[in-house]
Amino acid sequence: MPTTRTITLPSETDTAALAQRFAPMLSAGDVLLLEGDIGAGKTAFSRALIRARLGYDEDVPSPTFTLVQTYEDEVDIWHCDLYRLTHPDEAVELGLEEAFEEAICLIEWPDRLADLAPKTALTLQFKASDEHSVTFAADDNWTARLEAAGV
Repeated sequence: MPTTRTITLPSETDTAALAQRFAPMLSAGDVLLLEGDIGAGKTAFSRALIRARLGYDEDVPSPTFTLVQTYEDEVDIWHCDLYRLTHPDEAVELGLEEAFEEAICLIEWPDRLADLAPKTALTLQFKASDEHSVTFAADDNWTARLEAAGV
């Protein structure tokens, strides 16, 4: 049974601060499954995490139309928006299975993966309401790391 925790994110600045705390703790093979409606904060979180990880203000466009944007770092970062996929086989064609092992992967709309998502992935469920929030669903592998990130 996964551990779940929810925190509020009153502003985009709070979302960015959370992403900045996450960035240094990620390593090759880490997969973050970013769930939530349009406008809930998935891309804002990804953009801030990528910039924090790279250490400079990189242009980080949403991969809505390209499906995948990659960023070279000591460990490559894959930012994926799978909204337009119609079948999980399309994710395989993008090379995601290999990326799941070798890169840091930020996956928006992970429901399009079906059973391809790694069992060790961390799920972040973003919700937009009066105050945005994110709920983390993690196995034991992530519990200590979440605590270290202040979650």
